Amino acid sequence: MNPFAVPREWDRRGLPANVLAGDECWLEGKDSFVRFRSQREPGLVLGRRVRVYGWTIFNVEPNGCIEVGDDSILVGAVCMCAASIKIGAGVLVSYNVTLADCDFHPLEAEARRRDALAIAPGGDLSSRPSLLTSPVSIEDEAWIGIGAIVLKGVTIGKRARIGAGAVVTSDVAPGEFVRGNPALPLGAGGRG
Repeated sequence: MNPFAVPREWDRRGLPANVLAGDECWLEGKDSFVRFRSQREPGLVLGRRVRVYGWTIFNVEPNGCIEVGDDSILVGAVCMCAASIKIGAGVLVSYNVTLADCDFHPLEAEARRRDALAIAPGGDLSSRPSLLTSPVSIEDEAWIGIGAIVLKGVTIGKRARIGAGAVVTSDVAPGEFVRGNPALPLGAGGRG
């Protein structure tokens, strides 16, 4: 047996009950769901012919929901969702891309200390401060390069391109190409 062979599709009966997978959707492995804790109905919607490769992680909090449109490919994305991440149709998300709709900790020092105590072993989760979320939206046919980070509240427009390693902190216009930290536009279609 070839140790480097891509495994066959795993049995979908192992999917969490609140995950909807469209026709011809391909999931490389169940490890993508190790941190999937959504209690929403549905908590994850994968459109038709979506491809989810094994390095992709759906880290979804109890109130989170992720939607992925038809014909999209997640090669190794880390989706950190406390409320809402929407990925359109025909989107390509590359290796080690992080999509985060929340900071996942308070920014103010005292609230951050209370949060750390609440989530520590033996802590009281009911005393955890509220987290600020803002939806992430990636419109149809966008491409996101290796290692990019897309932060809370960002909308990436239709057919936009995000360069490798970019840190996207604000909206990207349709057809725009951005790169860098923070991500800055290079002009429509990637022309400098």
